[in-house]
Amino acid sequence: MRWLSICALLAGSVPALAQLPPMPDIPQPPARDRSADGHLKIVIPNRPDPVPMVLHVSPDGSDEGDGSAARPFASLLRAQQAVRTLNRDHDVTVSLAQGVYRLTAPLRFNARDGGQNGYTVRWEGAPGLRTMLSGGTPITGWRKIDTPRNIWVARVPVGMDPRQLSVAGRLVQRASVEIPRSAVAFHPWGLEIRDPAWRFLAKLPDQSRIEVEGMSWFTHRHAVVDHIDGDRIVMQQPGWRNNLVGYDTIARPVSAEVARLFLLNALAFLRDPGQWFVDPKAGQLYYKPKPGEDMNRVEIVLPHLEHLVSIAGTYDDPVRDLEFRRLHFSHTSWRRPSGPEGYASQQSGAYLAGELVDYPADPIRDCSWGCWSFERMRNRWSQQPAAVQVAAARRIVFDEDRFSQLGQIALGIGNNPDANDSGIGLGAAAIAVTNSEFVDLAGGAIMAGGVQPDAHHPSRPEMGLRDIVIRNNRIKGVSHDYKEQSAILVTYASGTIIMNNDVSDTPYDGIDVGWGWGVNDPGGSAEYWRKQRGYYDQPGNIVYDTPTTLRDTVVKGNRVGRVKQWFPDGGAIYHLSADPGALIADNYIYDVAGAGGIAIYLDEGSRYVTVRNNVIDKVGGVWLNLNTQSHIAPKRTALDNVATGNWYNSGKLNGEWSEYLNNIAKDNVKVMESQWPAEAKAIIDASGVQRKSSAKP
Repeated sequence: MRWLSICALLAGSVPALAQLPPMPDIPQPPARDRSADGHLKIVIPNRPDPVPMVLHVSPDGSDEGDGSAARPFASLLRAQQAVRTLNRDHDVTVSLAQGVYRLTAPLRFNARDGGQNGYTVRWEGAPGLRTMLSGGTPITGWRKIDTPRNIWVARVPVGMDPRQLSVAGRLVQRASVEIPRSAVAFHPWGLEIRDPAWRFLAKLPDQSRIEVEGMSWFTHRHAVVDHIDGDRIVMQQPGWRNNLVGYDTIARPVSAEVARLFLLNALAFLRDPGQWFVDPKAGQLYYKPKPGEDMNRVEIVLPHLEHLVSIAGTYDDPVRDLEFRRLHFSHTSWRRPSGPEGYASQQSGAYLAGELVDYPADPIRDCSWGCWSFERMRNRWSQQPAAVQVAAARRIVFDEDRFSQLGQIALGIGNNPDANDSGIGLGAAAIAVTNSEFVDLAGGAIMAGGVQPDAHHPSRPEMGLRDIVIRNNRIKGVSHDYKEQSAILVTYASGTIIMNNDVSDTPYDGIDVGWGWGVNDPGGSAEYWRKQRGYYDQPGNIVYDTPTTLRDTVVKGNRVGRVKQWFPDGGAIYHLSADPGALIADNYIYDVAGAGGIAIYLDEGSRYVTVRNNVIDKVGGVWLNLNTQSHIAPKRTALDNVATGNWYNSGKLNGEWSEYLNNIAKDNVKVMESQWPAEAKAIIDASGVQRKSSAKP
């Protein structure tokens, strides 16, 4: 009875079936149509590109405007101020109208000027039009002062004393003459005139502005005269002394046959068309025009800024997400070589400065092929400041820009602190230089990395250079005044890509990678343990047990030709020190003339480099040179390299390619003249600048 009662109670508590709501009509999902090969379509849900706020700037604008298209700003500084009010929550584009923006001081960008919170700031010129940032002053009011010699003169501001001048959009040479090396003898105090025909130098005015330049195997050295007394050309110090020590010195160059000596910067030397001289005390600029130049119409610009742009945050707060497109950077002059330091060049923009400790009593005898005093400074060399400087920065882009008529290296990326106006060096990551042109420069085109200890073994991680892309750029006619500088140099960086660039007509190397000659690699270099070098005997020269930051460099698809026109040393593509994962591939190298014509050079300490599928066309000496330093065998310095699948029609293979060094050269093909196989032709066709590449690092 109790069981029935419970059942009846439960039955009474359940609603009748008719009380349930109607069932909804739920659509059936379509059948999954998965392709037979199993491939799936993937969509990455990126944030859409923000619509930028646009600020307009025009040479005809006014800083009282609001930055609109109708009321553009006039100055870049005013635009910079406006960017800082918008870039925390917007992309910002600064649109520069066609024209020349003459800077009275360098543009300085810090962390406040880049994109904030994931946004981007872009400074852009008008497509297809000239938008120039100039550090120069146009010079007008020319009059002929010497009709027989066709020398003209114009007034310039008193005290203006640059090292470069632009005429008709091209750099022209300072007044200079070549003096035979046999006409002088070299001394620690200066030069002794041996040839009486040159004693007229003692009668010249402004002797303390005359300069001496010397070049030989791989250095281009500059020093300044103090005074001339009879047959004694007394030089300013310490620049002259620093040019007497090291390697390939001004007094004892590696090769007397190729060594040359010049005197510059005196009105008496103004003899050839296209040369100039400035008298800063009198405020007079002299020029001897080239045939066809009309001095009443030709544009002449004298630079007054030493650099144009500084981009630098701090290691804790770097500049982020800042881009420069379709801008033309021109007219600078780095003036340090005009002073007592001169320019004691060592290689590719690095130079020796200051007083050396324990300077040798007879430097010409005892330190013309290195010495302990010199080796003490090897990790302390300075670098030439670039016209456009980047340090402590991330995701900086230069795209479709033009760099020309600049008085030094055009673009410096993460160089020494001493090479940066901000005083902060290194620390550059995700930097892209693409689709740009570098032409007619006093120095090289691009220099990435520093040469001091924090460059190769950073004291904090943020100092390292990483993810540098140099792609699809045209580089031609660079290093006019600093001929020892390569067109592209990367010293210490991780994951650099140098791809599809066209490099031609340079006095020194086309593309250089690496620094340090192996001394900073794990365990050091056996060559520098020798007493003659004495490198590791010097205070501060550490033997590291950890690798440098140089690794995974790619040099691919470049077209490099007519380089090394002044110097036998180096290579069209040149490499130094250990570089795990390095690849030199698919490059076309052509017309590297002379007995010193070297296409690819793996110099001291090069390790872990693969040289593959390159085409070498018409080189004078060596298609691949490996400096294995056989004079210290069986000690090993350059090892674990591979050269395979390359084609060449000239030159020889140099160096020790052996099992003992684990250097492997195989399947490289000698071709008669221009009878390239189809694979080699394809590499030639695909080399150099291609259609516009992405500027995104």
